[in-house]
Amino acid sequence: MRRASTKKKRWQDHYSRQAKKDRFPARSVYKLKEMQKKYRLIKKGDHILDLGCFPGSWLLYAADLTGDKGQVVGIDLEPVTIKLPPHVRVYGGDVLAMDVTFFKSLAIDFNVVVSDMAPATTGNKHVDGARSYHLCQAALSIAQTVLLPGGSFACKIFQGEDFAVFTGAVKSAFSTHKIFKPQSSRKASKEIYIVGLGKK
Repeated sequence: MRRASTKKKRWQDHYSRQAKKDRFPARSVYKLKEMQKKYRLIKKGDHILDLGCFPGSWLLYAADLTGDKGQVVGIDLEPVTIKLPPHVRVYGGDVLAMDVTFFKSLAIDFNVVVSDMAPATTGNKHVDGARSYHLCQAALSIAQTVLLPGGSFACKIFQGEDFAVFTGAVKSAFSTHKIFKPQSSRKASKEIYIVGLGKK
């Protein structure tokens, strides 16, 4: 029991405590907040697609930014159980298994696509990096399908062999691309975010 308690304490930090205080289910919200502050991704009335939305922190924050005139759609394998505003919808499913038909059935043109998806990790940096890249490819493909011209994209990727390839793909699809490491990312984490602004 003591070992489990120690592990729990190790993962608790300023951001996890702040998330609890701010009533967000996870500390990951502060990564999106940092990107929003720097790049102004989300505006009032926007339509947002959140890929890998569990446990719902990004949904809540995006919904607050868009206001009730906007729309936020989330997709995840895990069910989101927190209470969400009326202008937020969540669908259960595997992004890797969803085709264009599903996204067209939503009948929404999106201003922003965000992805905080992460693979089940193995501890092998090559395997984990390849899995992360596979998810990022899927997220970018979806973004290219559903984003309005001029739309924005933000995607988490693990730094690895395919990092430069994915960065190049985002660069080709957007007018501007940025590489961003949030301060709220854990020090030991290999995650980094690629931001695409102005979909071509």
